[in-house]
Amino acid sequence: MAPDHEVLVIGAGFSGIGTAIGLRSNGIDDFVILEEQDDAGGSWHANRYPGIAVDISAFSYSFAYEPSPSWSRVFPPGEELKAYADHCVDKYGLRPRLRFNARVVRADYREPAHLWQVFLEDGTSLTARFVICATGWLTKPKSPDIPGLDRFKGDVVHTARWDQSLDLAARRVGLIGTGASAVQVVPEIAPRVEQLHVYQRTPIWLLPKPDFAVPRAVRRLFGRAPWTQRTIRLLTDAMTELSFVIAMVHYRRFPFLVKAGEAASRFYLRRQVKGDRELMRKLTPSYRVGCKRPSLSKGYWRAFTRDNVELVTESIEEITETGIRTADGEERTFDVLILATGFHVLDNLPPFPTHGKAGRDLKEFWRTERFQAYEGTSVKGYPNLWFIVGPYSFTGGSWFGMIDYQVTHALRVIKEARRRRATEAVIRPEKHDSSFRKTLHRQQNTVFLDPSCRGSHTYYLDERGDAPAVRPASTYEAAWRARHFDLDDYHYE
Repeated sequence: MAPDHEVLVIGAGFSGIGTAIGLRSNGIDDFVILEEQDDAGGSWHANRYPGIAVDISAFSYSFAYEPSPSWSRVFPPGEELKAYADHCVDKYGLRPRLRFNARVVRADYREPAHLWQVFLEDGTSLTARFVICATGWLTKPKSPDIPGLDRFKGDVVHTARWDQSLDLAARRVGLIGTGASAVQVVPEIAPRVEQLHVYQRTPIWLLPKPDFAVPRAVRRLFGRAPWTQRTIRLLTDAMTELSFVIAMVHYRRFPFLVKAGEAASRFYLRRQVKGDRELMRKLTPSYRVGCKRPSLSKGYWRAFTRDNVELVTESIEEITETGIRTADGEERTFDVLILATGFHVLDNLPPFPTHGKAGRDLKEFWRTERFQAYEGTSVKGYPNLWFIVGPYSFTGGSWFGMIDYQVTHALRVIKEARRRRATEAVIRPEKHDSSFRKTLHRQQNTVFLDPSCRGSHTYYLDERGDAPAVRPASTYEAAWRARHFDLDDYHYE
């Protein structure tokens, strides 16, 4: 039985774009990219809330082989990331391979034929020899489980589904959530609204955002001498690895790095809130830096010193028709509710029912036997399938570093299967299990297992107390492993 395509790529965000570029550069041309939205760009197409910007320097948050000399800022706004995605799609000739509004609802492995059958929401299906799932993390918005949310009679908007026609000028706004999205939204809308109340469950660690405009002369230099931009990338990559990856992944070995980060954050907080001790207390996390992903900001904490902004730390009891009532009995009325409550991450893996050998459901496998994957990308019993973002895949550095080494891994196996004229490649169970044991052992050294993390409401941790959202390794190590793992760790048939 011949498949419709040799490879199906699911998702047209940067993970899917990077996968497709890798396929083309390795001479694999029989592929199609399925995307549930109406355009490419993934999160940068869907997320358009006020103040949206990248929180890692764009010199690192881009493909190493495709530097952009046109970034307007060190941390450019979301529209520039969307434009960069479109540029990559067009430059590498991917648009004819894209199928938009093609939402995958199920994937089944057909054992006798050694291929995957992928079912779409419109009732059609496609078959492929290999499937690479590049659906990312930030795809399924999470609404808060608060009684009465459906009764509120004002405007309700999630940051991931922002209504561009929503006018916040001179309106009373309640914002629920204090994660990365809120850090960007709050200082952007605070000057415009009549009153802003931010409901905080868990505070967030912040550091100053070293953001500034990139002069035109520098951009011209990047265009004429790309090596200059690549040099800067080496520096920003190293800074990211040291400040987050090394500090968090090797916490027990270098605890002073985490403590230094906390001290720097507290100093920054004191400068931002101008000596308001009660506000400082409310905004200071009780967990270690790294339990939740820290963020960078120029004006989030300072926004709470405005007369029209209030931080609310009492727990929410219910949402009424006109506002929010907290556990202390106080009810505040609003015209607009903004849900900055993030995304389903671990509980969205896989993002659709996936059935491998003997019809085993992957979600059920992960829930009963713990999240696990060989090198963060393939799972025993699920042949010809790789995840760009799987359990223990992301090192915490640049997202693009992860894309590169995960694509490298999958392509090495596909090319080896081609060389052997094999139609099935599946990770050997003993290699898979050995990899998982090593991951769990190394996980013991990370900050994520510090007792303070348990009350941080972090998506890094699952219900078992594991931290499968982060690979306990540096980006450099993960990249080396992708290029040198033994291809015989897979069984070919």
